[in-house]
Amino acid sequence: MNTVSVLILTRNEEQNIKDCIESCQSFADEILVIDDGSEDNTVSIAESLGAKVLHRSMNGDWGAQQTFAIGQASSHWIFFIDADERCSPELCEEIKLAIQGEDLAYWIQRHNRFHHNVATHGVLRPDYVCRLMPKEDSYVEGYVHPAIITPYDKKQLTAPMYHYTYDNWDQYFNKLNKYTTLSAEKYKKANKSVSFLKDIVFRPFWAFLKMYLLQGGILDGKMGWVLSVNHYFYTMTKYVKLYYLYKSNGKL
Repeated sequence: MNTVSVLILTRNEEQNIKDCIESCQSFADEILVIDDGSEDNTVSIAESLGAKVLHRSMNGDWGAQQTFAIGQASSHWIFFIDADERCSPELCEEIKLAIQGEDLAYWIQRHNRFHHNVATHGVLRPDYVCRLMPKEDSYVEGYVHPAIITPYDKKQLTAPMYHYTYDNWDQYFNKLNKYTTLSAEKYKKANKSVSFLKDIVFRPFWAFLKMYLLQGGILDGKMGWVLSVNHYFYTMTKYVKLYYLYKSNGKL
């Protein structure tokens, strides 16, 4: 009942996987790495640290990959962590205590970090993510931003997890391009409607104002402005891609 399987999805994460695994070892009974065809040293590094590596193509479906990972876990509890995330020592101790109690779905506050850039509001403000829960009857849905479905009551832990979102601006803009494409494809699959005026002209302005003013990006100075403007373009770009996906199929 008190065992934990740590689940990590990877693809070319040799820069992150060592620190990620080591941050979980104090509470993990097993560490499963589900690898999506890495072409670097991700697999060998993970195995050298005692992780069990399973090979499976993701095909852009994060939810299916995470559900597969849940099915491979042998412990009562499962803990999801991304390769670019780290458990704080305080969180490790809190997890050890949590799994001694009743079956609950635990939400963890994630502190986002952009290497060499200081911002703690707006786009990079802390957020809560569901990561620790019993394996039974838990699964994941969704392509780009999947949702963990679990029948257990929710509770928040107090110690933080750290999320090292980007190492440099090239990586930032590469991810922006990748995730806007995945978002557009997800919306198209769900037959989400798109309006040029509402979604491409006006929605990005609201996205900027929400991040810069309502979510406090203005408090982060120059970085807050840059990230909020980029959030404008992120929002616009995913709807532009969706609009032209429909148009290319003759639906607009």
